[in-house]
Amino acid sequence: MRHTRLPRLPRSRIRSSLGLPAALLLSLGLFAPAATAASAPDTTTAADPVRIMPLGDSITGSPGCWRALLWNRLQDAGHTGIDFVGTLPPQGCGVAHDGDNEGHGGELVTDVASRNLLPARLAATRPDIVVMHFGTNDVWSNIAPDRILAAYDTLLAQMRESNPDMRVLVARLIPMSPATCAECGRRVVDLNARIPAWAAAASTDRSPVVVVDQWTGFDTATDTYDGVHPDADGDEKIAARWFPALAAQLANPPGGPGDPGDPVVTCTASFRSVSVWQGGQQAEVTVRNTSAVPVRGWTVTLRPADGARVSQVWNGVLTTAADGVASVSDAGWNGSLAPGASTTFGLIATTTAGSAAPAATAGCAATPGA
Repeated sequence: MRHTRLPRLPRSRIRSSLGLPAALLLSLGLFAPAATAASAPDTTTAADPVRIMPLGDSITGSPGCWRALLWNRLQDAGHTGIDFVGTLPPQGCGVAHDGDNEGHGGELVTDVASRNLLPARLAATRPDIVVMHFGTNDVWSNIAPDRILAAYDTLLAQMRESNPDMRVLVARLIPMSPATCAECGRRVVDLNARIPAWAAAASTDRSPVVVVDQWTGFDTATDTYDGVHPDADGDEKIAARWFPALAAQLANPPGGPGDPGDPVVTCTASFRSVSVWQGGQQAEVTVRNTSAVPVRGWTVTLRPADGARVSQVWNGVLTTAADGVASVSDAGWNGSLAPGASTTFGLIATTTAGSAAPAATAGCAATPGA
């Protein structure tokens, strides 16, 4: 839903109002070079704008200043035919932007699913793309990942009923460490470890589901003001992570060249034990792009056998759930794979006494190349 907006402020105004200096952000690798962003074809200037719904809780909506940064970053990259939509109006930030959103403070994704709240919001706004960071309040309420992911299933089905070509960007949630919830940090890790596999199973050619890693590199000590909600630095990081994934969707609309669902993007992961000693092992995992198009990111889910636990990885980013299931995402530099190309990462795992020959079940999920 559009509202009348003030003229966009210069980028320098945005930086001084909300975030880190651009030079520091570039040094952290959080922003792509300007030339890369500008090179994307402007496919979003049609008469009917692409409607984008930011969906979630207070991290998205109150005031959710990462949305302001993301909006202006997209505009500067040439994606001007877009419309942020939602039944909630802008909530401040001091930066001109399209502030419509669906970020309801205090909401649980499990409640939204069980109370059937989303269909009416979809009908009122008719989004083409949903940008979803949802589940923080569920984690705080100690709701199990299985129930949260079941709610994701419900919401995704409702999105596709609203629009069969719905494209969904789903976040691995930012960390949390509130003073009143000592276990929340671990609970976020447990949920995040499950999200890539859920997205890979839920994604279709017509309605892709793309995981955006908001967790890695986000520090609750410096990027939040209360252990949960992002401060100006956190807003910058969140916007920077959403931008390339959303820009890729805008540059490759459904049915056009480079449609991310045509052909299907797939990868495989093979596990090989390198060295074994009492109580531990070293192993290597090979990730291979088995599709006919490039991938720009991958996530491997490892389920170690016989009570083993992955304790260390290199050439990847490790997240481990309480049940020992490990999620390893690419390290950035090794995320892009041409068709047929492969890369490897290594790991150290602890093993139990008397365990069988070291082994693990490995599954792979790939992100389409832009």
